[in-house]
Amino acid sequence: MSDGTILVADDDRAIRTVLNQALGRLGYDVRTTGNAATLWSWISNGEGDLVITDVIMPDENGLDLLPRIRKVRSDLPIIVMSAHNTLSTALKATERGAYDYLAKPFDLTELTNVVKRALARPKRNESPEQAPDDDGMPLVGRSPAMQEIYRVLARLVPTDLTVMIFGESGTGKELIARALHQFGKRRNGPFVAINMAAIPRELIESELFGHEKGAFTGATSRHSGRFEQAQGGTLFLDEIGDMPPEAQTRLLRVLQEGEYTTVGGRTAISTDVRIIAATNRDLRQQIHQGLFREDLFYRLNVVPLRLPPLRDRLDDIPDLVRHFLNQAGLEGLPQKSLDSFALERLKRHNWPGNVRELENVVKRIVALYSEELIGVEVVTAELAETERRIAPAAGVEADNLAGAVENHLERYFAAHGDGLPPKGLYDRIIKEVERPLLNIVLASTRGNQIRAAELLGLNRNTLRKKIRELDIPVNRGLK
Repeated sequence: MSDGTILVADDDRAIRTVLNQALGRLGYDVRTTGNAATLWSWISNGEGDLVITDVIMPDENGLDLLPRIRKVRSDLPIIVMSAHNTLSTALKATERGAYDYLAKPFDLTELTNVVKRALARPKRNESPEQAPDDDGMPLVGRSPAMQEIYRVLARLVPTDLTVMIFGESGTGKELIARALHQFGKRRNGPFVAINMAAIPRELIESELFGHEKGAFTGATSRHSGRFEQAQGGTLFLDEIGDMPPEAQTRLLRVLQEGEYTTVGGRTAISTDVRIIAATNRDLRQQIHQGLFREDLFYRLNVVPLRLPPLRDRLDDIPDLVRHFLNQAGLEGLPQKSLDSFALERLKRHNWPGNVRELENVVKRIVALYSEELIGVEVVTAELAETERRIAPAAGVEADNLAGAVENHLERYFAAHGDGLPPKGLYDRIIKEVERPLLNIVLASTRGNQIRAAELLGLNRNTLRKKIRELDIPVNRGLK
């Protein structure tokens, strides 16, 4: 007995054969065709319980067929497959009414699971929105890792869900946030970004929620915060792991109640923003250390999205290089290209600074070298300089703290380039050194602050002040 009829349209005979056999073994009645016309004829006659269609077919683009299918059979689930693997394709498939989108080559087990879910789902009737063109797509890459990102984004774009983006520095977290906003239902509202690591901790609450005149010394007029500026749009909270505890408490209330008060204000203000947060830190570890609120984490982590480092998507480097070369041309720099040997050399680099580091290397090459076709020699020379700075300095012993710190800072600057915080870098670096030092010493003394102060050579009151400033958890039962 059949569990349903599945209509398959793909101009590749091998794919039709594989799907016919795999789905047939599961009890489905499978009908296959190599063109869109036959598929449309079946659907128009009311046949089929589910459609699996390719995008590129000899007589019509599968994506162009979707709105017509939705018009006559609004409850018919459609699974779109494509070897043209871009964010635009995934978005178009989803926004034109597809149940799901799978990139070729696809995993057969995954496809059959999607088929089962689609046939078991409740009926729906959604109105498709205008899908974006390929021009202006903010994300580049066709690797399997990026295909999964495109797929998740296509599902998140029509929603207002809170998203937490995890990823190393330079992986493109803000690009993801902008894509969610640019193609979502809040696209006509403002996109406002704030980097917690780039703002002095004592000013973050004012920056987020605004302040009233006279709220603190120097507050000579009312200041609108980022929540007010983002009303009706999207607020991107970058480096959320650097948010101080007081601001975390205020943010939690906003997420719970949908309202906030300005610093120095008493009237609650309703807010309507979509929150997208990002971090390169291990927030669960910070929760364990008492540096990040667990309840806030779960409020923000509604949909986690993990971005792959560049070393896990090396096949995307040629596409990324072409993208950055085009960008450089639009910025007035000479038009250049890289030969295949140069691209292969780029793939052998470790890329600790991820896509941002690659962008810096490409633009530096365009600006500094006169050749129109860049060869492997130029790329090797540029990467050798970067790798020299990242490698441990000659003669630095493993227990040489100054050498270790210098190497770390060299890696930091090489990886971040122009993406460094605009101000407050000195204080941030000092705190990054102080915090683990105090944590380790306090742990070794089991929270005994008198003993810890002796080991550090600090006055006890100075130690207490630093513990408060750095939000370091201590065992309150020990003095």
